[in-house]
Amino acid sequence: MLKLYDFLPSGNGYKVRLLLTQLGIPFERVEINILKGESRTPEFLKKNSNGRIPVLQLESGDFLAESNAILFYFSEDTEFLPADKLLRARVLQWLFFEQYSHEPNIATPRFWITELGKADEYREAIEQKRQAGYAALGVMEQHLTQQKFFVGDRYSIADIGLFAYTHVADEGGFDLSQFPAIQAWIERVKAQPNYIPITQQQF
Repeated sequence: MLKLYDFLPSGNGYKVRLLLTQLGIPFERVEINILKGESRTPEFLKKNSNGRIPVLQLESGDFLAESNAILFYFSEDTEFLPADKLLRARVLQWLFFEQYSHEPNIATPRFWITELGKADEYREAIEQKRQAGYAALGVMEQHLTQQKFFVGDRYSIADIGLFAYTHVADEGGFDLSQFPAIQAWIERVKAQPNYIPITQQQF
């Protein structure tokens, strides 16, 4: 059975849990408390030398890190990844956008505020992140005013990748009320078959 090394509040870990659940693929989840340095132990670093979660141990015994790489691996030949060459590239385009422009600016304030409880200590940095985060949300909002999902007008791993931290952006101080297209898209994602919330460990 697959073994997922994960930290429950992590949106990056949630992406993997959500896709595997929606694909009906069973897995064992192993909690790695990053707040206690459990992803930096010698044992864990053998699994991922970058010291980050999620890490998925395949049935072959190989380890696969980076949440979006894991999404791509499991979505091959499924409805979650288009067969068309250009549409597949569009999926990757949005996943790269998520990791470069979206996640660093939306997930980080959430981590500082919700997980570390250091909103005052990181106030200036949070404000800087918030400006860039709102810019990323603006890009998403503009795109979603034209179509229901991010690629090919159908649910894919591009949506899973962007949904993970967007739907909990309020925990990082972001106000989504000014983004009606994003709000409607969030509800469409939640309506997908076999959806699970970020707090649910397994199906």
